[in-house]
Amino acid sequence: MKKFNIHRVLDGLTSSPSGSSGGSSTSGCGLGGGPGHSGGTAGTPREEIQETLTSDYFQICKTVRHGFPYLPTALAFDPVQKILAIGTRTGGIRILGRPGVDCYCQHESGAAVVQLQFLINEGALVSASTDDMLHLWNLRQKRPAILHSLKFTRERITFCHLPFQSKWLYVGTERGNTHIVNIESFILSGYVIMWNKAIELSTKTHPGPVVHLSDSPRDEGKLLIGYEDGTVVLWDLRSKRADLRVYYDEAIHSIGWHHEGKQFMCSHSDGSLTLWNLRTPNRPFQIIIPHGKIQRDGKKAESCKPILKVEYKTCKNSEPFIIFSGGLSYDKPWRRPSLTIMHGKAITVLEMDHPIVDFLTLCETPYPNEFQEPYAVVVLLEKDLIVVDLTQSNFPIFENPYPTDIHDSPVTCTEYLADCPPDLIPVLYSVGAKHKKQGYSNKEWPISGGAWNLGAQTYPEIIITGHADGSVKFWDASCITLQMLYKLKTSKVFEKQKVEGKPAAEIVEDDPFAIHLMYWCPESRIFCVAGASAYVIVYRFSKHEVNTEVSALEVRLQSENEDIISPEAEMIPPFPDASSQLPSLKDLSGSTNTMTSVGTVKDSLPCLSVKTRPLRMPPGYQAELVIQLVWVEGEPPQPITSLTANSAYGLVAFGNCNGLAVVDFMQKSTLLSLGTVDLYGSTDPYQRQPRSPRRSKQFAAGLTELSDGPVSLELERCKSPTASDHVNGHCTSPTSLSCGSGKRLSSADVTKINRRVPSKPPFRKAQSAACMEISLPVSTEENRENSFSHSRSSSVSSIDKETKETITALYFMESFVRKNDTAVSPCLWVGTGLGMVLTLSLNLPTLDELRPTEPVTVSPSGTLLTLKGAVLTFACLDCTGTLIHPPYEAWRDPKNNTEDSERARKRKLVMHSPSSSQDMAEHQFAVVCSEKQAKVFSLPSQACLYVHNITDTSFLLRADVVALCGSVCLACFCANGHIMTLSLPSLRPLLDVNYLPVTDARIARTFCFTHEGQALYLGSPTEIQRLTFSQEMCDNLQDMLGVLFTPVETPEAQYRGFLKGLFGGTGGTLDREELFGEATAGKASRSLAQHIPGSGGVEGVKGAAGSAIGELARARIALDERGQKLGELDEKTARMMASAESLSKHAHEVMLKYKDKKWYQF
Repeated sequence: MKKFNIHRVLDGLTSSPSGSSGGSSTSGCGLGGGPGHSGGTAGTPREEIQETLTSDYFQICKTVRHGFPYLPTALAFDPVQKILAIGTRTGGIRILGRPGVDCYCQHESGAAVVQLQFLINEGALVSASTDDMLHLWNLRQKRPAILHSLKFTRERITFCHLPFQSKWLYVGTERGNTHIVNIESFILSGYVIMWNKAIELSTKTHPGPVVHLSDSPRDEGKLLIGYEDGTVVLWDLRSKRADLRVYYDEAIHSIGWHHEGKQFMCSHSDGSLTLWNLRTPNRPFQIIIPHGKIQRDGKKAESCKPILKVEYKTCKNSEPFIIFSGGLSYDKPWRRPSLTIMHGKAITVLEMDHPIVDFLTLCETPYPNEFQEPYAVVVLLEKDLIVVDLTQSNFPIFENPYPTDIHDSPVTCTEYLADCPPDLIPVLYSVGAKHKKQGYSNKEWPISGGAWNLGAQTYPEIIITGHADGSVKFWDASCITLQMLYKLKTSKVFEKQKVEGKPAAEIVEDDPFAIHLMYWCPESRIFCVAGASAYVIVYRFSKHEVNTEVSALEVRLQSENEDIISPEAEMIPPFPDASSQLPSLKDLSGSTNTMTSVGTVKDSLPCLSVKTRPLRMPPGYQAELVIQLVWVEGEPPQPITSLTANSAYGLVAFGNCNGLAVVDFMQKSTLLSLGTVDLYGSTDPYQRQPRSPRRSKQFAAGLTELSDGPVSLELERCKSPTASDHVNGHCTSPTSLSCGSGKRLSSADVTKINRRVPSKPPFRKAQSAACMEISLPVSTEENRENSFSHSRSSSVSSIDKETKETITALYFMESFVRKNDTAVSPCLWVGTGLGMVLTLSLNLPTLDELRPTEPVTVSPSGTLLTLKGAVLTFACLDCTGTLIHPPYEAWRDPKNNTEDSERARKRKLVMHSPSSSQDMAEHQFAVVCSEKQAKVFSLPSQACLYVHNITDTSFLLRADVVALCGSVCLACFCANGHIMTLSLPSLRPLLDVNYLPVTDARIARTFCFTHEGQALYLGSPTEIQRLTFSQEMCDNLQDMLGVLFTPVETPEAQYRGFLKGLFGGTGGTLDREELFGEATAGKASRSLAQHIPGSGGVEGVKGAAGSAIGELARARIALDERGQKLGELDEKTARMMASAESLSKHAHEVMLKYKDKKWYQF
């Protein structure tokens, strides 16, 4: 292995060799001149660190999925197990039970789910999908798997029905035929109900697809078939003929039986409901148009919108419930989607916020021939799931225990913190509980199936989501569950937007408050957000309500020079000395006066207006300072690309493509506001050309062609109302410019983009280079390569022409600022989009009592390190390889009395400095990771000890230094879908798994790692997918997941009485095996459907073995109840004998009465 020559480490910067393939250059490592290479070392630490992590500690595994199922299509409920299943358009199935029981499974084909059917109390589920496949899922294991599949090759599936306690599934098709499938073997029966035999021979038209199948509650040997054109057939399965046929001139959408089996109700496309009696099938005995206007002249009521589904549920002690969706009048287009509940003469219309996909009525009994006694309605909306309580007259809804409101406003960014302080979750919950809505049903959530326990994982976890409307949600994510703790609305500090007369309307029209970046220190409870309109808000946590004004600060951040490499250009005058520049830094800080220059050119105007009146701030996070970037000479402020804060220092730092700003939020003053170019000083490795408006337009016109790089990304429009994000955050705004494939931009177009669309930042290299090629016109400027070969992404051929150098990473730490330092001191590490790392020295008051009044100074140190690609993250390790946390101020609730005002000056600072050992205090490791490579530097020598080129053909989207199993590692997520971990400090590869190709910007924007080997990303616009890369977590996952199937005894059917059973007219039990089995019906055509064994066969065996304890428990329950059932049987026998004796007595009396009468006397 080639090593760096430690003797070549110089104080100055040396150029590195160039000309590597793929458009990627190799830079020197740190200040050394040797070439970077994977696994190479440029120096050796004083003592070798014993690294404990090996590849055996890592394994990738999805853990759980939270949120509302994206694009739902189907709904099913098991009334005995009390679990709910939701199918989606992307082929996913979510199975929900009691809180904590939440399972996600996916069809491999990705075909949309058409219908779901539970095998009630059997631990199985049948799904039908748009690729005309039936799948049988085994739910007796924690991760459901497919046992069987059946592919229909000739016909398309439109409707399925599985009778209760039957193993034969009825399948209706688009051609109007009905097939029968054996659930146990998943083989098609030879028994087929052809459409031309079901309808009358005289009918000349095709009845259309099958839209409904159900067996008669009165006689399970009769099958009701509904066709789309309005034809309904009651088919006798035994005699293989139609018992009756019903015709109606409006299309049918659904059918519902009365529990006695003598009547059924149909919903139609004209908004009508028809009620039919089996004795008079010629015409409906009742026609209702619930929302139609009754005509005065006695004509038929006007037509309404289609009633898509109706359910007809009976009650023993009250009128039946008729529940349907749709059917509203056409003359009220503004009416929202609604669910109508008709109970007796009362009609209640429940308006929904989203279109209704499906609904189900939950009833007390699973038997269709008993009084149904409905108690709730589950309504599946396009973006929500609600359950209505039918037992109360005002029909309140149940409080939903699932986190289905993640997407109330589109998620724009996420943060994930594992093993955070244990007191945070109770505190956040206590302040969040005060804002909960009232008016919910007082009954328990009815979907209560399954079982769940805490498992072995006990550390607290918190997920934070930022949203497009400016809200921030804190979630308790402990034990792979998710529950909202607290919601913060950041937009409350701003005045409401006015359409006219406000410059803010020209900045960000759609989502001015969208959260782009968040920083949270859980120990000090300092929270910062950066919004779309170029602002930063600093929050402090308090348990007490306050009324106060919000302090506002305006910062002027401008790039004075174009970031253009040019050997002919004059060098920017360097800083002669960092200390001598301190007075000028104050001059460069942002102005606090708002003014407008002459004419229409805007200057020093913020994008939004902060409220000047005192605000009531409830307990929780309260705004302390709002920092806004302002317009500069007609140029709008650019979106903020990096953000960090430190409570011990009392500082917040943020940057964008123009430069860096550092603000003292204790004194509420700007300490530093510099363009990126000015941060370099004399160490600037570039030759830069002074800014010229004419040249600026010339180079803007050079951005002529955009095409996909080696990583082809189909950048989906973000689900934010205006959104179009780009991978790796180069357009982090959900309102940013879309870079479509192959689109050419003219000079005028680009000028308009850069000048007239303030909310869309110009293209910059920061993290964007890896997802596009930028081809510039051939000119003499292409000879600039010989001046300095800086690092660049592989897909960029001439990135030297970039016009901005973005601040992409910031990190406060106690470290060695310069090479000759002998002690650590406060500093700020700055990473740029060109792979440059700079350090700024922080000069804080020596006494903490003087901190609120004494000035703080920030100055460039002259330290410069280089990497390939945009810098993503920093971390600092002590000489033993332990992660050094930045210092923080321990949280203390501020109070307004005099005693605490005296104590307020005495802050409790926690310093994570190395121990007092002289050996430890003299040495640190600085870990720096860019989108291309990772490096470990020795401090204070700044020698590059280790370097690892992570990728040459792609680029990293996220990198974090995380703690795992008592050690630390570098976790990386690449745009090509690979998840990698590297040991620290040696950067040995420990894991490299091709997990997930990045198909849209949502994944890139929301992916994040945390400690204990966990990560998350937004799997869909409405769902959070969590995963782990820890072997220990994977081993314990089975114990943490919820159990879907639990042993529950099937309720017994109600006793119908001897007379009702004798004279009720039922057809008795149906031997379906005899009717549909191969011996009688024969074999189905092989070309009609193909049986495919499922991959869950082996897993099913394992699940069955794992449920042995459950089976034993079930057997024990059966034994315990056997005596009781025998007793009940004796009682039933006695009742039957008494009934028989009574019948015999009445028959004898009738005989005696009419014995002596003649025939003419009757």
